[in-house]
Amino acid sequence: MERALRHLKWFATQQRNCGRRMLILTIALVMSLSYSACRADNSVPGSASSKMPTELSTQQANSMKINIKVGDKIVTATLIDNPTTRDFISLLPLTLIMNDLLEREKFAHLPRAISEEGERTKTYDVGDIIYWSPGPDVAIYYRHDGQNIPDPGIITIGKIDAGVEAFNVPGSINVTVELIQ
Repeated sequence: MERALRHLKWFATQQRNCGRRMLILTIALVMSLSYSACRADNSVPGSASSKMPTELSTQQANSMKINIKVGDKIVTATLIDNPTTRDFISLLPLTLIMNDLLEREKFAHLPRAISEEGERTKTYDVGDIIYWSPGPDVAIYYRHDGQNIPDPGIITIGKIDAGVEAFNVPGSINVTVELIQ
């Protein structure tokens, strides 16, 4: 019997300590939640405000522009946000001699290969600025001849805004490509 009373006393003590522990844990949890809800920078993890830098960088990339100087003309182009374009930008400014190919595009060899992580396609539109990885070349389409692009395809990095006819001239042309700051 004495032994049973000792166990009851121990159980009552443990239960009291358990209640105190639960109270302390509850207070700690409430304090932790209050702290995270009232952070000094007013940001809440996982909210729209934590995604703003990504949205801003995407907007910035979508509005990133380059100037392409062809003789005395300056043609502006809007770049597409992809890894290939970002790597291309790292090469700028560039001065290139662009040669004619198939009376539809001007192309030039880049000083080094760039990322091939952009989406490949076998079609193009007039005004497209593309990367052809086997070259490694950059090209600008000034005329469409209805032909598809051979393997491995091209990666579009931008589009001429206006003035693509500056590239529709016979022979080679000298161009300078610069990022618009």
